[in-house]
Parts: sequence; C-alpha cells; structure tokens
Amino acid sequence: MAGAVAARTGDEMSGPALLVAGLAVTGSPLTASWLLAGLTVSAAAGGPLLGVLLDRARRPGRLLACCLLSYASGLLLVLYGLGRVPDAALIGVAVVAGLLGPALTGGWTAQLPRVAGPERLSRANTLDSMSYNVAGLAGPAVVGVVASAGGGTMTVLVCAGLLAAALPATWSLPPVRFHPAAPAHPTAPGSPAEGGAAGRGRAVRAELVEGFAVIWRNAPLRRATAGSALSCCGLAMLVVSAPVLGAELTGESGHGALLLAVTAASGLAANAVLAAWGRVRRWDRVLIWGTAVLGAGMALAAGAGAFWAAVLAAAVAGAGEGPQLTALFSVRHREAPARLRSQVFTTGASLKITSFAIGLALAGPLAAYSASSALVAGAVLQAAAVAVLTAGRRAPARAPRSARGGR
Repeated sequence: MAGAVAARTGDEMSGPALLVAGLAVTGSPLTASWLLAGLTVSAAAGGPLLGVLLDRARRPGRLLACCLLSYASGLLLVLYGLGRVPDAALIGVAVVAGLLGPALTGGWTAQLPRVAGPERLSRANTLDSMSYNVAGLAGPAVVGVVASAGGGTMTVLVCAGLLAAALPATWSLPPVRFHPAAPAHPTAPGSPAEGGAAGRGRAVRAELVEGFAVIWRNAPLRRATAGSALSCCGLAMLVVSAPVLGAELTGESGHGALLLAVTAASGLAANAVLAAWGRVRRWDRVLIWGTAVLGAGMALAAGAGAFWAAVLAAAVAGAGEGPQLTALFSVRHREAPARLRSQVFTTGASLKITSFAIGLALAGPLAAYSASSALVAGAVLQAAAVAVLTAGRRAPARAPRSARGGR
C-alpha cells in the first residue's frame, strides 16, 4: 500500500508539476497547458495495450516497474529540454510518457487480488481506493509547497523521486503462478497458435478485441465503464472551477485549492467509514448513489453564496466521489475475467483519464464565464452518468408473500 500511495502521489503531482515547471521556465501558459494536455490525452491509446501486456506477463510487477521508471524518465526529459529544444518535441515526449499513465492507476489495482487474496479483497479494495484519495489530497499540496520553497523545476524532480520510491514495492509483486486458460481456438496455418512475430501480433490484436468485447457484452461492466468516464468528465468541471469560485467568493484563487483538499479529505473519510463498516454486497448501488451525491455537491457549489457554503458543498461532493471509486473497482473485480483483469482496469483507467482531459478543455471557457456555469455543467454530467448507470438494471426479485411470512 505504501508503494501505491507513493506512485499515485507522483502521478497526481505529474500534471501540475509539468504545468508549474513549464510556466516557470518558458513563461508561456500555452506551452505549459499543452504539456499537461499531452500527458493526459494519450492515455486512451496506452491503456488497452498495457492491459494486454500485463495479463500476458509472468511477472507483471516488473513490467509495472518498467512503466514507472519510463514515466519518471519522460518527465525528467521534458524538464531537461525546457528552454533547450522546441516545444513541439517536448509535447511529443509528454504524449509518449502519457501512454504509460494507466499503469500507475488501473494497472496497479488489477494486481490486488493476487496480493490480498479473495477473503481480504473487499477491505483491500477499499484501502486501495483510499490511496487515490490520499494521493489526490497530497499531490497538489506537495506541488504547491515545493514550488514555493524550491521553484517550479523542483516539483518535477520531487515527482520523479516519488515514482522511483515505488519501484521496490512494484518489483516485488508476486508472480502469476498460472495463467487462466484462454478460450480454445482452432489451430490453422498462419494462425496465432503457430507462433512467429506475425502470429504474436495477431494474438495481441485478438486479446485487445476480446478485452473490449468483455466490457461491451458484460452489462454491469459496460454501465460502470461508460458511467464512470462520463462522471470523470464532469469532475473536471469541479477541478477547473474551484480556483475561480474561490476567487469569486473570497478574492483569493488560492482558496480554490482548499475546496479541492476538502473534497479529497471527505472522500478519504467516506472510504474509511466503508472500510470500517465491512462487506458491501450491492456495489452497483453504491456506484449510482456515489455519483448522485457527487453531482449534488457540485450543484450546491454552483449556488454557493458564501465560502462556508462552498466548503460544505465540496465536502458533499467528496462524500460521493470516494465511495464511487471504491464501488467502481469492486464492480470491475467482480465482473472481469481473471485472465483479462488488467486489460479491463487499464482500459477503464485510460478512458477516464482521456474523459477528464476532455472535461478540462470544456471547463476552461465555462469557468472563464463563471464558476457556477461550469459547476452546473458538471452536475448535469453527473446526472447523465447516473442515467447511464441505472439504464437496463433489473430490480432484485422479491420473494413470494408466503415465503416472506405474509398473508
């Protein structure tokens, strides 16, 4: 868990750190924002392929360690090149590094069943989602402290150091003792079963198609994947509008960071309650209600006329976001086939990261008009996500009256 917290804190730091460093060295907000966009927008392409490779790996922990090291190296390469090489080349490096982003999130979580075992998976899953809340709380705060004390470039160095600190834990993850049997396919001349580079390439493509097919054909997975991606797009509205709302209510945009910290802390507290409560059976319902509460918090923030009301709204939003993430992981663990688990997690993570990037792009013009308009749009997106999560769900069958002791 310590390795997960270090890796995810580094991940949460990476975007703001590049933004701060790019602005500090070049003085151009455009260059800084394009570096951040490059780091996030490529996740959709990298996630599914990373998942296939992790599912096929005998030692997935070592592959994850290579991803961590490569991601950190990409950040350092961008830092070294700032002011020395053309901006377009650095944005390209950020895009390549961003391909590995899902390994820091879904790729790590997918290994949880082998570390915790089935009897402890529910509690371990809650603790794992809490690590995201801790990282979301600590990452931006560390960037702010380090930037104030050591300058913008130092933030990238600290971020890379945190990613490197997670390497020993990642490297020591247990190996796969056996790979669950894949569906039988007839062996024909030129088929993947015959081997060779072309066959292996076709096998990887077939597994990519199969992974997407599993998500699409499994109704709970399909709803959870689509609903969480839509919700993440709406969450970006809160992230962008928080500094604007802080400035509108107090005159200081820095108070917006406090609102985001309250959201993360509330999510952490809500997940702690879930962990203490014990086993939850209907995670699909928790996912729906968590998304609804998140939307309610954003709607309350849109109508906040005082800063204390905005703080209360941020706490409500966090109380929904924390359990929402735990429920999402639980649904994936429950529904994903063991041999495709990594692909399901990394594909879901990549879709959420890319959806968040789209939300950031949409939130900018809305927040520039007013924070309330961006927050209302975010609340509408949460409502749409709830509609997706509830579509096609069947109500649990009720027992006959006689079986319930009725007359």
